[in-house]
Amino acid sequence: MNSMINNPEVGKSIQCGDILTNYHDVGTGEPILLLHGSGPGVSAWANWRLTIQSLQDQYRLIAPDLAGFGYSQFPENMQFSRENWLKQIVDFLDVIGLKKVNVIGNSFGGSMALALAIHNPERVNKLILMGSVGVPFELTAGLDAVWGYTPAFENMQAIMKIFAYNQNLVGDELVQMRYIASTKEDTRAAYESMFPAPRQRWVEAMSHPEADIRSIQQPTLMVHGRDDKVIPLSTSLTMLNWIENSQLHIYSQCGHWTQIEHAKSFTQLVANFLKDQ
Repeated sequence: MNSMINNPEVGKSIQCGDILTNYHDVGTGEPILLLHGSGPGVSAWANWRLTIQSLQDQYRLIAPDLAGFGYSQFPENMQFSRENWLKQIVDFLDVIGLKKVNVIGNSFGGSMALALAIHNPERVNKLILMGSVGVPFELTAGLDAVWGYTPAFENMQAIMKIFAYNQNLVGDELVQMRYIASTKEDTRAAYESMFPAPRQRWVEAMSHPEADIRSIQQPTLMVHGRDDKVIPLSTSLTMLNWIENSQLHIYSQCGHWTQIEHAKSFTQLVANFLKDQ
């Protein structure tokens, strides 16, 4: 129990339908909803801690753990699908009393940010997509390895080296922390059931019809690492063509960890985009 108290990944909890959602709610001001990716052992805090720390003086940052990830509690028979994750997100916004938010979605979370903008457009002010899933692409070896992860220190180390362009970021302490997180019994079982091989079908399942993406009216910023081995840059280029009011910022010498590898620049880019009328 004490380790949970001292664990920064554990925040507040709130009942959203049948999911007890673990979330972080930091800062004051215009609200930003942060949606995490789908890496093994991931949590909202692991994904967004640097962004939260950088922007909390200007914005209210709200970062939930989606069901099957982090420290949210979910029913044993939960079906992990885009529809059910979207229901959790909408329920979450309803319960905490937020009618409209800016949304930043990372990778898998990008697909969920798109889902919210498509199906509940009145809830989204501006949209930021980072290394985002959401359009069809050929499954990369990197994503296949990420979704196919089985818990072992060496496997986690290999995954994190795929994520980062700067290999100096992948120290043993970070690998050990994420490895331990990936062995948590309930989320480990959930993760293994989520994206079984063959995995191209899950790329399709997390993609949205072209017409739906073209219907998005919100100002949209895409951010992508040129050297991303998990989600190819082509996804953001496609969305740049499909979303009328959109722009794309590409970082060179950057993998799938834009918000970590270019933390200061990323948060400045986000703040400028949100302030821009």
